[in-house]
Amino acid sequence: MCGIIGYVGPRQSQDILLAGLARLEYRGYDSAGIAVIDGDGGLGMRKRAGKLSVLRDDLASTPLADGTTGIGHTRWATHGGPTDANAHPHLADDDKLAVIHNGIIENFAELKSELMGEGVTFRSETDTEVAAAMIGREYARTGDLVSAFRAVVSRLDGAYTLLAMHKDHPGLVVGARRNSPLVIGLGEGENFLGSDVAAFVEHTRKALAIGQDEIVAITPGGVEVTDFSGAPVEVEAFEVTWDASAAEKGGWSSFMAKEVSEEPEAVANTLRGRIHEGRVEIPELDGMDEFLADIDRILVIACGTAAYAGMVGKYALETWTRVPVDVELAHEFRYRDPVLSPRTLVVSISQSGETMDTLMAVKYARARGAKTLSICNTQGATIPRESDAIVYTHAGPEVAVASTKAFVAQITALYLLALHVGRVRGAVDPVAAVEAVTELEAVPGKIARVLETEQTRIEQLAHWMADTRSVLFLGRNVGYPIALEGALKLKELAYIHAEGFAAGELKHGPIALIEPGQPVFVVVPSPRGSGEMHKKVVSNIEEIRARGARVIAIAEEGDVAVLPAADEVLRIPLAAPMFEPLLAVVPLHIFAMGLAEAKGLDVDQPRNLAKSVTVE
Repeated sequence: MCGIIGYVGPRQSQDILLAGLARLEYRGYDSAGIAVIDGDGGLGMRKRAGKLSVLRDDLASTPLADGTTGIGHTRWATHGGPTDANAHPHLADDDKLAVIHNGIIENFAELKSELMGEGVTFRSETDTEVAAAMIGREYARTGDLVSAFRAVVSRLDGAYTLLAMHKDHPGLVVGARRNSPLVIGLGEGENFLGSDVAAFVEHTRKALAIGQDEIVAITPGGVEVTDFSGAPVEVEAFEVTWDASAAEKGGWSSFMAKEVSEEPEAVANTLRGRIHEGRVEIPELDGMDEFLADIDRILVIACGTAAYAGMVGKYALETWTRVPVDVELAHEFRYRDPVLSPRTLVVSISQSGETMDTLMAVKYARARGAKTLSICNTQGATIPRESDAIVYTHAGPEVAVASTKAFVAQITALYLLALHVGRVRGAVDPVAAVEAVTELEAVPGKIARVLETEQTRIEQLAHWMADTRSVLFLGRNVGYPIALEGALKLKELAYIHAEGFAAGELKHGPIALIEPGQPVFVVVPSPRGSGEMHKKVVSNIEEIRARGARVIAIAEEGDVAVLPAADEVLRIPLAAPMFEPLLAVVPLHIFAMGLAEAKGLDVDQPRNLAKSVTVE
């Protein structure tokens, strides 16, 4: 949620700020604003509710004075509605100080009462303005922006990234983070701050990751990072592995359309460098094999789509490691006193690496002695840095809010993890492991075939169903999480009722929902590797078809048994049962996107949603 950018350097900051905010739009927002210290030492600010285009138009008609120091923000409303007054930046110290903020300050009411008791008045309903007023008060006492910043952040409870600048200090932007993302971009004679690297990747691919409870001061000539007590901190450097063009549409109608087309590449890139002569070896796990050989339980924690990837991964982990696996929603995990031990491996999954629920669950697990491993798509993110080990997916930047290519990359990473741990434990048969690796390496080409052969037809089907108000999804075994994912995508993108069920649950209640014309997608398992399950799913189809449902089956090529029962059959290439989810989900991603587009909706930025949920 929210986007932040800060800049100091020789160039005019307004253009850099607006371009950076445009690259952060995918995070979700409802207002935007910038502040600039101009060449005459004045501080100009402009903020508007609505899309970034509203702010751009305002600035085009009445520009701010040019300046080379600036901060910019896209806001997702928490305290106070999406209004011009509540948008960021917020000003203090007689409008000489500008502050922007991501996150939630939980003790803002107490602090606001303290300030009001001193006669401070407020122009917004936000917790951010409270922080700005406190920094302004401290600065008036000391005249030192960094020390004023340090004095205030130690009093703030909750999750926050704060950036501040003062008209008395052109060429200086100060930032701090606690439980919220912030990264540094290193340029030549210029430096950047951003809520993620997309904010500045157009200008530099050199970055530094800021740790928990740390303060950074950037000037054109350097960067200084300290902890909240003022002690210097060593910062971890990394290079962004993609360039700005990777986060652009490149002629596609939407970022989602582009990202669905990149699903084969996302899988292939996640496999790259981790398969050697038919066996899986994950370099990032060097030194962990002794621990992995001795684990007695695996816990997968995630939210939303990532949790469904975890559910698919559970089947592979248990099959190939012979270790019991539980999958839990991160926001439920730490509130129920879970049983953990030093032999428990907790695997967290997050595309952004900043999902607050998952981050807090990781911290909880580590504090109770469990080992933690993160599966993440974003370099320099918080969750990997808080984990004992990290397996990066290499899906590239995912801009659309609803996840597609990151989902298949997460499943791929889980399969690699399962095969690596299974090998270390001696739990997977070597011949079976080689066969699994062969199947994995074939997946990118098979996904590409689905896109080539079925996409146009699925989009036509979605167009015909544009008036649909409810869709159900059924699956068994590894197909069950895919049914859940298909339903979630339809809810996220098309704003209609959609539910996913384990097919065997039909007779235990959900069949009551079936009425004439009810669309039902069914993920059909292969008759080759799971003949009994295949028969049961075909029986499920017959049951709902007899009650008037319209059945759209996702079935492998050559499966003729579904033809008499289904109204539509979407074909996927032949694959071993464990690998079918990576293929079967692709038609569901295409369908949800197509239905939303047929309804004239924004598939990249669905209402009420944000790409990175950085508050609990």
